[in-house]
Amino acid sequence: MREVLAFANDDDVADAAAFLFVNLAAQAVRERGAFYVALAGGKTPLSCYRLISAPLISSRVDWEKTQVFFGDERCVPEGHPDRNDDAAAAALLNRISIPGKNIHRVPATERDGAERYESEVRGAFSIFSPSSDKGVPRFDLVFLGMGADGHTASLFPGRASLDEAQRLVLRVDDAPKPPPSRVTFTLPLVNAARHVALLVTGKEKAAALSRVLLEDAALPAARVRPTSGTLTILADAAAVSVSKAAS
Repeated sequence: MREVLAFANDDDVADAAAFLFVNLAAQAVRERGAFYVALAGGKTPLSCYRLISAPLISSRVDWEKTQVFFGDERCVPEGHPDRNDDAAAAALLNRISIPGKNIHRVPATERDGAERYESEVRGAFSIFSPSSDKGVPRFDLVFLGMGADGHTASLFPGRASLDEAQRLVLRVDDAPKPPPSRVTFTLPLVNAARHVALLVTGKEKAAALSRVLLEDAALPAARVRPTSGTLTILADAAAVSVSKAAS
C-alpha cells in the first residue's frame, strides 16, 4: 500500500515523521516485544530526529526495546562529518536513554563491512522478531530520504545494486557523489519492511518526486514498494509542486 501525505513545509514533514515513529514504536513493542527501525542519512530526517529526542516525545518510546540500524553509511572513519550515524547520534541517539548495544553502526571502513552488517541484521532479528516468508528480516520502520536524482539510501540510478536480489546489504564503490564508497541496504531488505517512510523536501526534488509517483522504475526511490507493508511518502509543498502542476 502507498500513501502520499503533502505538508506546507519541511517542519510539518518532520512533525508527521516523528508522530509516525512514536506510533509505530508503540505498536511494535505491544505486538512483537521490540521495535526495529532503520534511520536514514542526509539532512532531511535530522529535524525529525531532533523532535523525537525532545523529552515529552522520547518518553513515549521504549528505548530498551528499540533496535536502531542505518539504511546506509559512507565509507569514512567514525567522527568524519560525512558519517550518517554521527549525525543521527548528535540529533537523537546521544540525547536519549537507549542502551549502546541497541545501536547497530555500520562497520563501513572495513572491506567486508557489508557482509558483517548483513550478518548483524540477521542475527539481531533472529533474537526478537520473525522474518518474512522469504527469510528476509522485517523492519518495523525504515526511514528513507531521496536525492534530486531520485536516489535513496545509497542506491543510485543506473547502478547494478538496484537489481540485487539476494544480498540484503551491499558495498558500492561507484556512487556518483562523494564519497564514492558506501554500504547500503538493498531493495529486498527495504521492501520487506512493515512500514517505509520516504521523506522528501525542497523544490530541487520536485521533478524526481513526480517521476516516483508515476512509478518510473529508472529511479531507485520509485522501486521502493513494500511487498506486504506500507509506503508513506511525506513531502512538503515545494517537493510536490511539479506533481500538482502536472495533474
